[in-house]
Amino acid sequence: MTTECIVLAGGLGTRLRSVVADKPKCMAPVGDQPFLYYLLHYLHQQGITHAILSLGYKSEQVIDWCNSQKLPLRISFAIEPEPLGTGGGIVYALGKVEGNNVFIVNGDTYFDVNFMAFDTFHQAHHSQLSLALKPMVQFDRYGTVTLDDNALITAFQEKQFMEAGLINGGVYLTSASYLKGLQLPEKFSFEKEVLEPMAASQQLYGFISDTYFIDIGIPEDYQAAARYLPYNH
Repeated sequence: MTTECIVLAGGLGTRLRSVVADKPKCMAPVGDQPFLYYLLHYLHQQGITHAILSLGYKSEQVIDWCNSQKLPLRISFAIEPEPLGTGGGIVYALGKVEGNNVFIVNGDTYFDVNFMAFDTFHQAHHSQLSLALKPMVQFDRYGTVTLDDNALITAFQEKQFMEAGLINGGVYLTSASYLKGLQLPEKFSFEKEVLEPMAASQQLYGFISDTYFIDIGIPEDYQAAARYLPYNH
């Protein structure tokens, strides 16, 4: 199974400013630990042995915290020299990936995907890039993802109120060689420059996981994480 994972942890907690003030979002306190603590322990439980943290804003806070901890997996840091966008941050972090296949997760979401099942799905479909999808009901804060009967993603829809639908859960599986081969610019949006064109050309696979999902970039979800994560680890 794939045992390396890039964590996109360079985000600024703009909507959480009242709570995290001058911290990167991944360092938002949840109970007596930063959110990143729970995310890294989840990755370890899923079989990840090497996490590459893609960092930007206040990166020294994340590095200092990691260096002060006895973490259950090896950590590398990829510090963006300037904001590179979601895609640029991923490609920049590929320089620290030692193998080829790699998971990618958002540093401000916790989505309890079974990595082994996701990896098996990815290999079975001979997929170049797969993403984990979360079923949601009665929501308007996320765009929706359309999936066909062959598990191919056919479209990404804009945010609107939906009674039910699938959302992009921010957990991906791909390979360094595939992303490097796309000849992408230094700064770019992963969603606009990679995911949407792949969906349009029927190359993007979606793995449905109806498991615990929380996005701490949204204040009410952040409060919910504080009620859940410290008691479920």
